[in-house]
Amino acid sequence: MTSAKSSFLDKVLPRLGRLDDQSLQAVVQRLERERAFLETLFNTIEDGLLVVDAAGRIVYFNQAVTRLLGLQPDVEGQPITDVLPELGWEKLVQGDAAAGPRVVRHEFAVDYPRPRFLRLSAAPLDGEAAGGAGMALILHDETETRQKTFEAIESERLQALTLLAASVAHELGNPLNALHIHLQLLEREVRKLKLSPAAGVFAKSALRPRPARGAPEAAVRRDDAREIAGKLDQYLAVAKGEINRLDYIITQFLQAIRPSPPQLALTSLNDVAQRTLALLQPELDNRGLAVKTKLARQLPAAPLDPAQVQQVLLNLIKNAMQAMTRNGVLTLQTGEGADGVWASVGDTGTGIPQDQINRIFEPFYTTKKKGTGLGLMIVQRIVRAHGGRIDLESHAGRGTTFRIWLPLHERRLRLLEAPLHD
Repeated sequence: MTSAKSSFLDKVLPRLGRLDDQSLQAVVQRLERERAFLETLFNTIEDGLLVVDAAGRIVYFNQAVTRLLGLQPDVEGQPITDVLPELGWEKLVQGDAAAGPRVVRHEFAVDYPRPRFLRLSAAPLDGEAAGGAGMALILHDETETRQKTFEAIESERLQALTLLAASVAHELGNPLNALHIHLQLLEREVRKLKLSPAAGVFAKSALRPRPARGAPEAAVRRDDAREIAGKLDQYLAVAKGEINRLDYIITQFLQAIRPSPPQLALTSLNDVAQRTLALLQPELDNRGLAVKTKLARQLPAAPLDPAQVQQVLLNLIKNAMQAMTRNGVLTLQTGEGADGVWASVGDTGTGIPQDQINRIFEPFYTTKKKGTGLGLMIVQRIVRAHGGRIDLESHAGRGTTFRIWLPLHERRLRLLEAPLHD
């Protein structure tokens, strides 16, 4: 079409002054048909096309630009820098000031009318001439491609996590079991030591000087045995706590690498929330945290896996507990929305910095000193397996709220109806 148009104009322009009114009208009609053809063609393509003059004013844009950037017809003639400041127009103009082939390509993000990631190809309208008569800008939506790339990277990470976790769990599982058994045996011996102080005499006598002259030796030995038993209790408590922490890490790994499909059953989300809260109430009391519950009345039953949803709430509540100091307030709410039920867990902690929110669900990424970075990833995986979603709202100095939404109806396969035969 371009070559035909150029050929047509090349023939018409030299003799334009000799054309009569009827011939001029025919030329104008043909140009109008070509313009309509190009207009239809530009509005058919999915990429956005913007034409900007040398002064940086918008001359033309197709319908795809309206969809990508939300531009309206009244923006024609306005500066491109006012409409699309993310474009970097100044750099494009500087590049256009030099002669030679100057097709520029780069990527940028926009937030309006919705967050999108665009790839730009910009070319001068006057070809290779220095200076400029304006530029043609082609915008390609890279959002889905970029998202698929991120998903592929996440999939590779999970595969690496699977291999690592399986190896770690296998190597640490048996030694941890052995340590746990031997700590139980030590506890049993410590109880014997408490009941029979004389059993600790020989262990202690080699470590301490002999009692002062005149002091009852039996009483001193009983005190020594009690002191030894008390210290052993402390050491055992520390060792058991560390073993439990290692066991928790291994459990998190195994849950991350062995995702099981949810066993759906019509269940009250309120019941799951109450059971989870009752399970963690002693730890909440021990930390000095207050609890506010706002459970919706007559919440409809939803198809969900009670054990998996309890694991979701368990992780969210534990995260909230660890984010707060004494006298903090944990808020647990449930409610019903459009074709779904929801539960939220809020805390009054310090909040999550804005630059970390986008990474909070990444495997191994954690803001806690002793975190595994797997809890929220497991939460997200379970919620997605239920066909739901999870939202996060955090304010610096005011706290964080996680909300999970679960559908009221199980997704079903849509089967094609068999054709009717006479």
